[in-house]
Amino acid sequence: MEKNRNGIRPDRETAYVSLPPSTMLNPAPVVLVSCAEKGRPANRNMVTVAWAGTVNSDPPMVSVSLRKERYSHGLILESGEFVVNLVDEAMAKAVDFCGVRSGRDLDKAAETGLSYLSAEGMETAPAVAGAPVHLCCRVKQVLELGSHDLFLAEVAAVQVRKDLLDEKGGVHLEKARLIAYSHGLYQQLGSVIGFFGWSVARQDVLERRLAQVAVRPAEGSRSRLASAGKPHPKKTVRKPGKRQQSP
Repeated sequence: MEKNRNGIRPDRETAYVSLPPSTMLNPAPVVLVSCAEKGRPANRNMVTVAWAGTVNSDPPMVSVSLRKERYSHGLILESGEFVVNLVDEAMAKAVDFCGVRSGRDLDKAAETGLSYLSAEGMETAPAVAGAPVHLCCRVKQVLELGSHDLFLAEVAAVQVRKDLLDEKGGVHLEKARLIAYSHGLYQQLGSVIGFFGWSVARQDVLERRLAQVAVRPAEGSRSRLASAGKPHPKKTVRKPGKRQQSP
């Protein structure tokens, strides 16, 4: 079967099976959410969350969903603060532990070897030391959805590990070896296969961006990137009485 211009083989004979409605949105960005008790900041906890996401850009806002029975739910509800900590491969086992054990019963930091540090702009919530990125958040709204409560929060500050910055201050998360959660499995993020806008980028832009990629692209992806602009050439737009050129 011939491929279309995007390199995809359309197949109308592909078979599907209907399943009951579920949360089949995968993969998800697994994170550690750290928090503390209001008035008792030494009583700290961290909880693993896969239901977290970006919800707004101006102001920057994120969301996390927690069951009411989770220990961290009450801490965040009372303090109005939490920190979203992105996690890497080295933290994977600790991340899983923090998702299956309760802070009511034990000190997760002591059990996993993780530790806390101060989070910029937070009065109560700490950050997790060693995490690639900290998003320091203030709760703006809590929505009761059913099994979970959705905490909508504004990002008050962002802390990035210094080794992920280049000499100009640019952030390179491709160096962070982040992990994701997909249908019950923790998985590494794979090789870089593209960047935002690469399907329509000019050849010089492709070459410059490829030179900046810090990790080796998957086999064949470099050649796909190098020819990305060819299937979608810019078209010259003409209007009566005016002559325009492609940007």
